Amino acid sequence: MNRSQLRRVMRARRRQLTPQQQALAARRLMRLLRRQPLFVRSRHIAFYLASDGEINPAPLLELAWRAGKCCYLPALARGADGRLRFARYRPGSRLRPNRYGIPEPAITAGNCLPAAALDLVLLPLVAFDPSGARLGMGGGYYDRTFAFKQRLPAQQPYLLGLAHQCQQVEALATAHWDIPLHAVATDGGLIPCTASANRRNFSPGDRRWQSPKSGERLSKLAILDSR
Repeated sequence: MNRSQLRRVMRARRRQLTPQQQALAARRLMRLLRRQPLFVRSRHIAFYLASDGEINPAPLLELAWRAGKCCYLPALARGADGRLRFARYRPGSRLRPNRYGIPEPAITAGNCLPAAALDLVLLPLVAFDPSGARLGMGGGYYDRTFAFKQRLPAQQPYLLGLAHQCQQVEALATAHWDIPLHAVATDGGLIPCTASANRRNFSPGDRRWQSPKSGERLSKLAILDSR
């Protein structure tokens, strides 16, 4: 299948999940990531609002709010640069639909953070493979936004794809502009990616993914949700 055909198949696959399956996947995702040291240590985190059968990070978002983290949503800025802006998202923030009908915060001078200043970005996707290749919806917004990571692979933020387990494929064809993920988190587990660019920037041995040293505080998050 070409990318367009695969996109149709995988979107249909995730939309076939029942509401009960979606809710269970969201809870499993939250439980997987809530104690990951990278998530615990990250102060500025970009989320997304799930649509079209995407795995829902809402339980993790609520946990991040309760832990006092700064949370952001991607927003489409006016203009032709095709890059995302990341606007602060708080409980009760007013949202408005963008050109695709997806709710997003208003972009103002005081509520946006540059992409390179984020600690962690949680990306939606249509399909992924173990190398870190990501098939999105076809707009190329995330690839353009994080194109600087081709020159500076060690530059923040960490790019963590979120997906249902059923969205993994053996291999994806990639283009030179595709920005690989550092890892993918699914309802079935965390998958460190193997692309050569990512091996320099992510491995289970990286201290940002390791358990903290004595004296570093994980307790605030660890006690928020003990289910």
